[in-house]
Amino acid sequence: DRYQRRVHGGAGLMGHGIAQTASLNGLPVTLVDVDQAYLDKAVKTMAKTGQQAMDFQVKKGKMKPGAAARHLKDSMGRVTTTTDLAALAECDIIVESIIEDFDAKRTLYSKLNNILAPDAIIGSNTSSYSINDLGNLYDRPGQFCGMHFFNPVLVMALVEIIRTDATTDRTYNAARKFSKLVGKVPVSCKDTPGFIVNRLLVPYLSQACLMVDRGDATAKDVDKAMRLGAGMPLGPMQLADFVGLDTCKAILTGWTQKYPDEKIFQMPKLLEEIVATGNFGRKTGQGFYKWENDRPVEM
Repeated sequence: DRYQRRVHGGAGLMGHGIAQTASLNGLPVTLVDVDQAYLDKAVKTMAKTGQQAMDFQVKKGKMKPGAAARHLKDSMGRVTTTTDLAALAECDIIVESIIEDFDAKRTLYSKLNNILAPDAIIGSNTSSYSINDLGNLYDRPGQFCGMHFFNPVLVMALVEIIRTDATTDRTYNAARKFSKLVGKVPVSCKDTPGFIVNRLLVPYLSQACLMVDRGDATAKDVDKAMRLGAGMPLGPMQLADFVGLDTCKAILTGWTQKYPDEKIFQMPKLLEEIVATGNFGRKTGQGFYKWENDRPVEM
């Protein structure tokens, strides 16, 4: 089956997570980025998180230590890194996970038009842009869809599959099959802002920030209330830190610009102020909370 032969993901947080999930499930991966330093960092991170995943399997009694070590070594051997986009000519499925910048995606797709195999498909991992708008940037829109994975990719089981008006049945079915091959559960959604999860989640997070903006409650008490009163494992401020405050802001920026009359899409001043300082939450070690070793230690 050609769709088991070669997969691509970018080298950022989501990209290398998708690539690692694919390689751990037996698929060869080509990881492409513009900067070799990002690729080197991605490989080191994949080795670390892969070891953690194998240790967990051993602890649960699902794998023997020797088998876990061999599985990790084999999976890392299936990962090829390069700064040369031309390497994607051999890929069957390209999972685009570059920066959430429309012009950057436009530039990438224009290059891919002349590189990809005629039957290759692109699945964009965007969380903020219309899949129809992105698909129209590609010369073969029928071979384009949304494939939205969740962070951390090794842990989160869901993939949202989004069809454009032009997406063919072959592309849609291939995206669903690929999701299952890498151990995920696909769900389908129309090209609505935020798809399913973020359409419900991001307004929840922004409303929490707006409560703090208005002085209705402190950020600490908002989180405590939602954990103890609504049974949430994380309060909205901690969850926003985990998702990435820059990501939340990028999503809301796109929504407020494209849907100015949708009252639920509002940009909190608190979110803008924290992102402006360069503090994005867990990924930078500081957001609403201070983070150490991927864990919040104080607000």
